Amino acid sequence: MTSELFSPLSLRSGQVLGNRIAKAAMEENMAGDGQLPDEELFGLYRRWAAGGSGLLITGNVMVHAEALTGPGGVVLDQAAPLEPFIEWAKAGKSGGGALWMQINHPGRQVQADMPGVVWGPSAVGVDLGKRSSRFGRPVAMTPEQIAATVTRYAVTAQRAEQAGFDGVEVHAAHGYLLSQFLSPLVNQRTDQWGGSLENRARMLLDVVRAVRAAVSPSFAVAVKLNSADFQRGGFDADDARQVIEMLEPLGVDLVELSGGSYESPAMTGRPADARTQAREAYFLDLAKDLVKTSPLPLMLTGGITRRDTAEEVLASGVALIGMGTALAVTPDLPDRWRRGREADRPLRPVTWSDKALASAAGMAQVRHQLRRLARGSSPRPGTHPVYALLSEQRQQRRALRRYRAWLPTAQDTAALPARSAGTAS
Repeated sequence: MTSELFSPLSLRSGQVLGNRIAKAAMEENMAGDGQLPDEELFGLYRRWAAGGSGLLITGNVMVHAEALTGPGGVVLDQAAPLEPFIEWAKAGKSGGGALWMQINHPGRQVQADMPGVVWGPSAVGVDLGKRSSRFGRPVAMTPEQIAATVTRYAVTAQRAEQAGFDGVEVHAAHGYLLSQFLSPLVNQRTDQWGGSLENRARMLLDVVRAVRAAVSPSFAVAVKLNSADFQRGGFDADDARQVIEMLEPLGVDLVELSGGSYESPAMTGRPADARTQAREAYFLDLAKDLVKTSPLPLMLTGGITRRDTAEEVLASGVALIGMGTALAVTPDLPDRWRRGREADRPLRPVTWSDKALASAAGMAQVRHQLRRLARGSSPRPGTHPVYALLSEQRQQRRALRRYRAWLPTAQDTAALPARSAGTAS
């Protein structure tokens, strides 16, 4: 069956994706010893590589060993051995598709029990009401810390290329550090990184420049950007439109659109401001507006599970459709679509009224499926969210003990590279 879904997509770097279906990034939280990928992640990505997606994007890889989104996060910095990443790249590309590494810094979205640093553009904590204490209190970054962090992104990208990855995606969505700088609610600085959108976008643009300069022209560089934060007074669709225009001259291949943050988890279909509804292709209405003016190809992620929805997204002018949860439950879904089939069963819905807790349980359900796939087992989409959440908490406690034991040794050997951090614009 012919379809635009299965047509190639050529990018400005010269890279050609085999079809218009991407496995979007999902935070696996499955790092092995030393915060490195190991056989579990290799097995998981071999499953996805065999499933027919034209592109696989990894879960976020941390650029700073002292700042992780969770204790099971993978770290690729200057000190990390490259061999495990070479094996990961081989596994992810074993089916013939492309593999990009998503690179990220959590900023203020760091759990309170984690060692290391909690940084942000300003000393504004994560507001989850009665659950706000789950996160550490951030300190405002100094200009030196900002410059060093820009360098870390470039080092991680350069090492990803050396390991055999085909590209990187800079994560500037979901309330992580670069998204925090973009947000007028979180970024209350009065210097060159605060105030106007041009200033709030400065760190993202410097990161992209530094990354693009550190890798070869044929290596893909993408950015994940919120179409909106779904918080009143926050980063909105018009801001997204302007940032996409700012990114175009910098050699970016693609912008992936998503939305939300820990405070407003729209990426799981649970925005805090209730202006959107939980349905397939959560951000399609916003994407339809952005695609009219975007000088760059757009990828849309969020809630896509069925082929007819994917076709609708492509018909709107979006170049690439991204799926996360759907491929956690049905890793061969692209090949099924080729054969005219759909998924057998969706993931069990979480209908709890507490949006933050429901979002955490939903992510725990997804990671439960990922661990099953990694072990070679079949997904179990009917897993009860309470069971998944408790299992996730046990996994996190073990990972936290390992991370606490490892971090002091990483700090002893870590040193920032001597290369330039790039200049502010």
